[in-house]
Amino acid sequence: MNSDDDALLAQQIAYYHAGATEYDRPYAQRDELQRLLAMVDDLPVGGDVLELACGTGQWTSLLAARAHAVTAVDASSEALTIARARTASPNVRFLLADVFDWQPTRRYDTVFFAFWLSHVPPTRLPAFWDAVSAMLAPGGKAVFVDDGPAAAAGEEGIAAKPVPTVLRRLDDGSQYRIVKVFHDARTLTGALEALGWTAHIQDVGGHVVGVAEPPPQWSDLPPSPLALG
Repeated sequence: MNSDDDALLAQQIAYYHAGATEYDRPYAQRDELQRLLAMVDDLPVGGDVLELACGTGQWTSLLAARAHAVTAVDASSEALTIARARTASPNVRFLLADVFDWQPTRRYDTVFFAFWLSHVPPTRLPAFWDAVSAMLAPGGKAVFVDDGPAAAAGEEGIAAKPVPTVLRRLDDGSQYRIVKVFHDARTLTGALEALGWTAHIQDVGGHVVGVAEPPPQWSDLPPSPLALG
């Protein structure tokens, strides 16, 4: 593992612990996020769904309305408390776990993640996609939504090395540096195809919305933790 990655990921988790109550503000303030939420009905989400880094549950109920069952995982107990309070669906199970270390014991028809891929350090992306592959049942899909390059204009303290990061401030004055990679749809498609995935990624109002299917050989492998690689 990369020590720079480890230190940043620890700070990133601390940020989401401390800032859980502030997390929902952009959804209330930005119309484009409401439009993204409305897109769930147009995405191939169904069956048994695994939601990685579910946060405060903005997407969870929407997934549950289309799924047989949803397992929603996040490393912030504070965020999960909010997610549980806003999610009345009986087919949702919440799990407290660090997504990088957590290892599922079963496979899912859909693995969904919103605004999470940008928080994965570039050195860990191949291992991340390998792990997602092993989480998917045969014929399953990864579905994701995230910030595109245009979102960089709204960030503070952008740094490219040694790991792409931004600076985030909370109401109490505390500051955190977190991983933030602004993926371009075309570049990300090429990177996934180089790993053997079939990917359809589009730019939607400055955000990337993607559906990807893993290489066929991954259907025979057991689930693996995201920290591998």
